[in-house]
Amino acid sequence: MARSLNLEENCFLNQYGDQATMQARFNYYPVCPRPEQVLGVKPHADGSAITMLLQDKEVEGLQVLKDDQWFRVPIIPQALLINVGDQVEIMSNGIFKSPVHRVLTNSERERITLAVFCIPHPDQEIGPVEELIDEERPRLYKKVKDYVSLYFQYYQKGRRPMEAALI
Repeated sequence: MARSLNLEENCFLNQYGDQATMQARFNYYPVCPRPEQVLGVKPHADGSAITMLLQDKEVEGLQVLKDDQWFRVPIIPQALLINVGDQVEIMSNGIFKSPVHRVLTNSERERITLAVFCIPHPDQEIGPVEELIDEERPRLYKKVKDYVSLYFQYYQKGRRPMEAALI
């Protein structure tokens, strides 16, 4: 990602700190008799830096929001879906976007996924890479520590957690 922006290769990784974490979560979505009324997961963006998702082999459910429309994310066999999280959006000064997504339930089949979240150490301060700030692209985000805690505080209130990092 850094190379694609002509930046020093480790400029994003350096913000993770020496004790970054990876958290894995299995998600089980049982059969739902009323999928039009029950979401598997409400619309949100990930609070991680990067999320890797191994989708169910047969049952779709993930949707991404683009231009105020929901689009289904197709299953690609044997593939990992890589998602940019809020923390990379902050580090990239908004160049890489953390997409809003949701999960639908299914009336006929259960769905199982595995999500792995890559998270900078909570004591590590993250912020936009200085080379991505100039007169044409001013700083959009302030530096923050322990973004995941901020994320859950805002998420519980139904607010977009990125508000906590905006200038």
